[in-house]
Amino acid sequence: METREAITLNTHAQRRLLVLTHVLAGELDGRAAAEILGLSGRQVRRLLDRYRGDGAAAFIHGNRGRAPANRVEATTRARVVELATTTYAGFNPVHLAETLAEEQGLVLSARTVRRVLVAAGVPQTRTRRPRKHRSRRERMPRAGMLLQVDGSRHDWLEGRGPMLTLVGGIDDATGIFTGATFRLAEDAAGYFTVLTQTAAAHGLPVALYSDQHGIFVKDPARPPSLAEQLAGKRAMTQVRRALEEAGVGWIGATSAQAKGRIERGWGTAQDRLRSELRRAGAATIEEANAVLARYLVRHNERFAVPAADPTPAWQAWPDGRTAETVFSFHYPRRVARDATISWEGQALALPARADGRSWAGAGVIVEERLDGSLWVSHAGTAYRLTDAPPGPVTLRARHLRREPLADLAAASTRREPVPPLPSAATSSHGNHDPNHPWRRYAAVRPR
Repeated sequence: METREAITLNTHAQRRLLVLTHVLAGELDGRAAAEILGLSGRQVRRLLDRYRGDGAAAFIHGNRGRAPANRVEATTRARVVELATTTYAGFNPVHLAETLAEEQGLVLSARTVRRVLVAAGVPQTRTRRPRKHRSRRERMPRAGMLLQVDGSRHDWLEGRGPMLTLVGGIDDATGIFTGATFRLAEDAAGYFTVLTQTAAAHGLPVALYSDQHGIFVKDPARPPSLAEQLAGKRAMTQVRRALEEAGVGWIGATSAQAKGRIERGWGTAQDRLRSELRRAGAATIEEANAVLARYLVRHNERFAVPAADPTPAWQAWPDGRTAETVFSFHYPRRVARDATISWEGQALALPARADGRSWAGAGVIVEERLDGSLWVSHAGTAYRLTDAPPGPVTLRARHLRREPLADLAAASTRREPVPPLPSAATSSHGNHDPNHPWRRYAAVRPR
């Protein structure tokens, strides 16, 4: 007895078999069958001829069981799986496909890489939640009109080192990172570094878009004090003061979704950058920043979009301003009579003034710059107090003195009047105060 191989037909082939069976039985004509199957009359006649000769096997596609011509070779598939689980462990399929083409010479599409990994049972590194409907804001038309900044607290080193915060800024029009740095915490020094990098590479943005962090807003729920009401503005933080000096506007977002450009950038960085840090074995903040510098170049090449208006809106520095002086910590001080100022519990002697006059009683601004050096500025001139330390420094915004910063800043820029020469009446010896204790002594003790 001859045995035949079992034939499995899909739903599409079964429908053709049913219709053509009715045609052979005389219940349908060829034109009606063509309309039902959505085929031409010639194609129906060809299927009938094959059905009469081969039976149900006529409805099986001719390529069934054949290896596709563009199938990835088994050795290549094994190589992809090996690299995905060792050297490039944690890379998502798109990132992995780009890295394989760049470093290994394996040119495969992201879909092919994903299919290879799924077939090999390699779990996906990132799952996506369904997106909620939100109305999107159009990008700014020109580069430099709006810079979105934020900090991302994350286990970037995956236990190999301390928890770090990535502070960065993204241009709203082009989507490129204009600057970024790893910090131990989200702080003003990190934003000063990002703004310095941005100004050096592109220029100053027209406006800065951030959240309502205390780095930008000082006690937003607190009612303004009497001094603030009289001045017409609230006391500013170090970053807000620097933005005002640089001529950069500030816009505060009321939700994380409002600055979605940089929030989505953090999602990409937590996937791709973390994989690069793992691959490099980074375990310190210095090593992480070295990897970050290389990553930003590739990130901007991959994800940058052209601005609607090619004319950039980046601004130049105002006259007399530099990134080193503006993007630093400013603290007001009043100079003592011995030409010293107090700093961290010690007295620092000031160098001689350029005009040769005395420092006594002058209001000055102490600048603690990002490299750790100390400078003092007065009347538009900066004097170095201490050099930068040889090792890395950790800067934090210190508490200001009780004397308002605006008053001392104005005092540090206005010219001091020349003191009058002493007269004979005021240079005579002795104290002429009638309430002096020596003068009151005779009134209480009779001679």
